[in-house]
Amino acid sequence: MELGVHIGYWGLGLTSEDQQDIVQEAERLGYDSVWTAEAYGSDAATILGWLAGLTERIKLGSAIFQMPARSAAMTAMTAATIDQLSQGRMLLGIGSSGPQVAEGWHGERFGKQIQRTREYVTVVRKALARERLEFHGETIELPLPDGPGKALKLTIAPVQDEIPIYLAAIGPNNVKLAGEVADGWIPTFFSPEHVQEFRPLLEEGAQKSGRSLDGFRIAPSVQVLITDDEAAARDVIRPFVALYVGGMGSREKNFYNALVTRYGFEQEAKEVQDLYLEGKKDEAAARLSPELIDTVSLVGPKEKVRDKLQVYREAGVHTLGVAPLAFDKQGRLEQLRLLTELNAA
Repeated sequence: MELGVHIGYWGLGLTSEDQQDIVQEAERLGYDSVWTAEAYGSDAATILGWLAGLTERIKLGSAIFQMPARSAAMTAMTAATIDQLSQGRMLLGIGSSGPQVAEGWHGERFGKQIQRTREYVTVVRKALARERLEFHGETIELPLPDGPGKALKLTIAPVQDEIPIYLAAIGPNNVKLAGEVADGWIPTFFSPEHVQEFRPLLEEGAQKSGRSLDGFRIAPSVQVLITDDEAAARDVIRPFVALYVGGMGSREKNFYNALVTRYGFEQEAKEVQDLYLEGKKDEAAARLSPELIDTVSLVGPKEKVRDKLQVYREAGVHTLGVAPLAFDKQGRLEQLRLLTELNAA
């Protein structure tokens, strides 16, 4: 199992020099990839382009490029450019974001997400293959009819024959879609103990497109804090988990709340959401049980983390993308070094 490092959103707590040191140390330690995110602050593409010039071997992953922020053609252009800048190290993670960001920030309707994602990936692949972009779907029409649009093709070629496309997905239908159209899957709040609930969905999707899952990459992102003070580690992670389970979305549509409900925490998920949406964020975080936190994160002493890493391996994880929950550069560097040792043990 390879390790990747998630550096998250840019400009939140660490300087550019700090992030540069973290990524270069990850490369020195043998980390497979570095991943960066976007929501409605820093964008992921600019950071990956910057990192391309600061690194030599580590792969550069978007986790994720938001579909409502870019046309499929623009995503292909960006991925091909970063692939050239990095001499073939681009990993293209895409996802639909959520309705609040899609409609409130990007002004794009959040509907028909399964079909929209299927068509988006198809067009991205066609563009990266430098085919002329002619596509007639339910959500994408290229060229637009009855106008001056022309079927164009990408003028530059990626270095890789095929840039791997990863799909961020947590809902059952989206997980099926990842198996159908993507080369890899980026789950958030992934529980390796529950992989048996996800693998049939991936297999069903793969069968729909007439392929197997051989070579398919499972690359979850997980919050990590290795320390002998397990209770303190959980307390550090509580606000993050509470934000997603309680406040990332509306009461009617919160994908993360639905996910932990499927893990068996239905009552707890409801109570955390109720408290969070009432503005009682600290109470919501306190309500999270140790069992739920341990299900969706990697916290505790070395021996516990080492054993949990083996569970991820047995679940078929290809790349474990870790987000060290330390709040300064030295703390994050230490977490990366500890993980390297434990993953090799």
